[in-house]
Amino acid sequence: MGGVHVLDPYQPGHSVLHAMPAQCKIVAAFGYVICVVVTPVTAGWAFGAHLLVLVTLCAVARLRALLVIRRLALELPFLAFAAALPFVVPGPRVEVLGAGLSRPGLEQAFGLLARATLGLMTVIVLAATTPARDLLVGLERLRLPPVIIAVASFMIRYAGLVVDQMQRMAVARRSRGHEPRSLRATGVLAASLGTLFIRSYERGERVHLAMLARGYSGTLPGALPTAAPRPVQWTLAGGLVVLGAAVAVTARGTGLSAL
Repeated sequence: MGGVHVLDPYQPGHSVLHAMPAQCKIVAAFGYVICVVVTPVTAGWAFGAHLLVLVTLCAVARLRALLVIRRLALELPFLAFAAALPFVVPGPRVEVLGAGLSRPGLEQAFGLLARATLGLMTVIVLAATTPARDLLVGLERLRLPPVIIAVASFMIRYAGLVVDQMQRMAVARRSRGHEPRSLRATGVLAASLGTLFIRSYERGERVHLAMLARGYSGTLPGALPTAAPRPVQWTLAGGLVVLGAAVAVTARGTGLSAL
């Protein structure tokens, strides 16, 4: 699959998670993220329990801590947004380090960061233990519409080509003496992005015409072969969702009893 070597976050391994079929892991990840989302913000211990489960999964998959932390950097925009909530959300104020912060804002900031971090960790485990090709196969086995599978497949195939084209354009700019050291370089970079978009669009048109000439009718021909999941693998996937649901339900029950 062209371009996967550039963008595929898969980490080869021989753990139990690596061996599970993609459809089992997709269902487990989707279900666990829902459990994290429905966990009430006021139950801090529940988010700690979710974190413990995900750290255990990272250990089972033998994912390096530095790798997980580096990929968690994707949530930095959420961090900036969450940091502003205690200052802009109205409500009762509490003093923290000499600053008056909104109590509802603090709760919302904690909920946003906790859910974003745990959800992203779930996706990291899924992507690091499942090749992009197997993810597409798993989505196909879960009866996702074929057009979505086709779009995702083409996106994965040609994203690497676009990145490679962008790197070649950067080399060409440097070879002509271009060094982006000030805001005046913004115009050159904008023109390069426009050229990259036009080239990518034209390449997509040529590829589409070539596919139509070869009989493409809207779906990719033939299903990729994969082994059918064993009952024990579905049991493990379902067990993870049940564990997350138990934590969420217990947290909600604790919150209701406190009221």
